[in-house]
Amino acid sequence: MLLAAVNPSLYGFVILGIIIIILGVILRYFKQPYIIAYIIAGVLLGDYGFQIITDKELITVMGDIGLILLLFFIGMEISLPDLLKNWKVAIIGTFFQILGSVALAGIIGWFLDWQMNRIITLGFVISLSSSAVIIKLLQDSGEIKLPIGKNVLSVLLMQDILIVPMLITTNYLGGNTPSAEESLLQVIGGFLIIGTIIWIWRKKEFQIPFSQQIEHDQELQVFVALVVCFGCAITTAFFGLSAALGAFVGGMVIHAACSTEWFHDSLHALRVMFVALFFVSIGMLIDLSFLIENWEIVGLVIIAVYLSNHLINTLVLHYFGREWKTSIYGGALLAQVGELSFVLVASALSSQIISDFTYQLTIIVISLTLLISPFWIATTKKIVKME
Repeated sequence: MLLAAVNPSLYGFVILGIIIIILGVILRYFKQPYIIAYIIAGVLLGDYGFQIITDKELITVMGDIGLILLLFFIGMEISLPDLLKNWKVAIIGTFFQILGSVALAGIIGWFLDWQMNRIITLGFVISLSSSAVIIKLLQDSGEIKLPIGKNVLSVLLMQDILIVPMLITTNYLGGNTPSAEESLLQVIGGFLIIGTIIWIWRKKEFQIPFSQQIEHDQELQVFVALVVCFGCAITTAFFGLSAALGAFVGGMVIHAACSTEWFHDSLHALRVMFVALFFVSIGMLIDLSFLIENWEIVGLVIIAVYLSNHLINTLVLHYFGREWKTSIYGGALLAQVGELSFVLVASALSSQIISDFTYQLTIIVISLTLLISPFWIATTKKIVKME
């Protein structure tokens, strides 16, 4: 009777934890990141696996929380002056990445007789790299503060910012024109973020109100950290911008306030758990039957995406003075398709720019590039002898 009263979701989370532990031990032996374990666990336990965890909406919501926490932590480690030094790499690199990706989609679309709106949208989709995967890998390897880490981080930040105009463009291409109110809110939100960044840059350092009063109160510190993190995320979401971007800017504010240590200690355990659930939610999107039936086209698209993204980013980094082996490694870091592309694909489907088949294909490609990414990066690192 007692067992019958237990919420079925609890069984799923226990099994999820066991699978992650087993896979994590195996991956640690082979010096591979835990991200792979999270994605595989999502594949095994989701609707397309053994259907042990069926509340996909719950996992997705918790995964979104994880992404916000991850970007908040990254912001706390960012020195704004150092980041602004790489503005040329960020702007020019992202421009050529988008241009090259649209060109690749155009080549594929020419053979498949795609319309221009589909070509542009899918070009946007494959141009975005994964902040969640790459930032975590850079953190784990200790490379986030190295020159290559700063260059890659600046490109990722620029891509996260550009997701907003990409979404607007996608809506226009699908015939959905945003209202004047929505456009105005997004413009105001953009100026708000720019103003906050300028304020941090000019202020250098400042004191958080009441920080001395809660300096030794760990319980209150947890809630203050949560309010700052999710308050910034909600603010940017209100203006129609990325919630994760708001959390990132909030993290930079905390860095400038010199309070990163107790913020880190307060939220670290929550970040580990929710970031893991974010990658589990990605694994749950992988339809194994669709993959088996269409493995040839899936494989060809993944190879095309990896080679084009890797090549473009390698050339951009080398143009800005990086030696070839460092540039090739940086290209590998930015070769996959990012998690924000899921948002673009969903918007394209709702706008009827892409068909259900193209939607499923794109979801599979994004998920698998995220899964393959650690192997691709590790292999490239060994080939160019970066370690």
